[in-house]
Amino acid sequence: MLTHLRIKNLALVEDLRVDFQTGLNVITGETGAGKSILIGALSLLLGERADKKLIRTGEDACTAEAVFELEDSAPLAAILEELGLDPLEDNSLIIRRVLKASGANQQTLNDSPVTLQALKRVGDVLVDMHGPHDHQSLFSRAAQLELLDAYGHVEKEKTAYRERYDAWRSLEERREALKENGEDVETVIDVLRYRVKEIEEVDPRAAEEEEITQEHLTVSNAQRIMELGSGITSGLTEDEQSAFDVLASVQRMLEELEDMLPEAKGWREEAKSAAVTIQELSRNVASHLEAIEANPSRLAWLESRLAAYQKLKRKYGGSVESALKVLEESRRKLDDLESRGERLVELDKAIARTRQEVTKAGVVLRGKRSKAADKLAKAVTAELRDLGFEHGAFSIALEEDEPRTSGMDAAEFGFAPNLGEAMKPLREIASSGEISRVMLATKAVLAEHDRIPLLVFDEVDANVGGEMGKAIGRKLARLADGHQVVCITHLPQVAACGTSHYAVRKQVRDKRTVSTVAVLDEDQRVDEIARMLGGNERSEVTVKHAREMLEKI
Repeated sequence: MLTHLRIKNLALVEDLRVDFQTGLNVITGETGAGKSILIGALSLLLGERADKKLIRTGEDACTAEAVFELEDSAPLAAILEELGLDPLEDNSLIIRRVLKASGANQQTLNDSPVTLQALKRVGDVLVDMHGPHDHQSLFSRAAQLELLDAYGHVEKEKTAYRERYDAWRSLEERREALKENGEDVETVIDVLRYRVKEIEEVDPRAAEEEEITQEHLTVSNAQRIMELGSGITSGLTEDEQSAFDVLASVQRMLEELEDMLPEAKGWREEAKSAAVTIQELSRNVASHLEAIEANPSRLAWLESRLAAYQKLKRKYGGSVESALKVLEESRRKLDDLESRGERLVELDKAIARTRQEVTKAGVVLRGKRSKAADKLAKAVTAELRDLGFEHGAFSIALEEDEPRTSGMDAAEFGFAPNLGEAMKPLREIASSGEISRVMLATKAVLAEHDRIPLLVFDEVDANVGGEMGKAIGRKLARLADGHQVVCITHLPQVAACGTSHYAVRKQVRDKRTVSTVAVLDEDQRVDEIARMLGGNERSEVTVKHAREMLEKI
């Protein structure tokens, strides 16, 4: 669940913290007070694109921060592992986002920097948000199919279908490349042959490039290396005052010192060991020097070889690996074109076989979707009855479609709000109040089948009122039995159903307008609901009505 939301210098908000509770959290306030800022801040934390105009006037940055305490962290743990982030401690997650007027924005998960895409992935398993315009997504047949798939848990069948579909499309693309090459085939073959020959003649190997680079460095500096090496061996063992001779003299003095100072014996052993080390070092240096030769012909070969590598890398992707990849792909294309006729026959057979596999997997997926469609339609219809459509009905029609990445089906959600009316596609519904209730009914059903802990509704009750408001409030309260729900509402009937109630107020402070949020106690809830009932005019009638509404919940 979302336990804390902290906002600083965002739009009208100066600095506020909201502590949310389990159950149904309702947020109310006058129009323009800043209710949407809370949802906006949460959207930012879930990876939405940000406009720096949101930063409060006169400030350099704004901050949004949310703390989630999770009962089931398994879905999130898998994502964190994929992102290379540390696992959660005590199932707690802190999401923070900072927008700066100048410079790069920042976003973190438990203080670890992440991308916006990472925030979106995390948000997908934490929060399901529904805004006043989101119901338009129900008009999209692609979105309808996604909702059906989410309800039917068809991931296994969908993955099996997609694997076969991708294999089929890959073969089709190979066939098209062979059959409809826009250039002259012989010209393409000549280009590929030249490319293959050029790379094969160099025979590039990543390990060899490193070796010849180092050898070139050594051979091209052979004279200086031998000068330095000679100086080193002379200083170690060959000069009259070499380190070895100095240590020999030191050993003799230490040997005499032993008679007068017992500790000197240990020192002499250390000097003796140092002398042996110096001799070994001198021999190693001399041995390596013997292998170095300023060979002009060898240097010329190394430079030619390095030039060949550089040329390949410039032409074929900038690395030995990319050149080898070009070689492999060119060989395959060349083989395809040189045996074009035979390849086309082979590809046609493979395409026909794979297409049958696509159809088979698509039929299995359709069967799973068909069963889910019947169940979902009945479940949404039942929810709609609770939302005032006593004789309303919801349907899902599956139609066969051409194979595509999502399957071989097209979904069409239908709705008949009243008895005797024909079922019509959902997109033909003109009433926003009706479509809002259909969306809520759909969400209510899907929420029972997912593990998302937080559901957020921003004015889901738009364009409804009276008894419908009560129905929506009860539906949200029922959703809150299994999920934490946050709802911005303008209806007192919905607000009365909340287990926690927050009021957003706008006030002037030091000649600046600021938005504040306060959690309401029982008496304050009565006043707020009375305000909502009376259009900002509090009276004995509205107060009495407000108390009755709260007592009946």
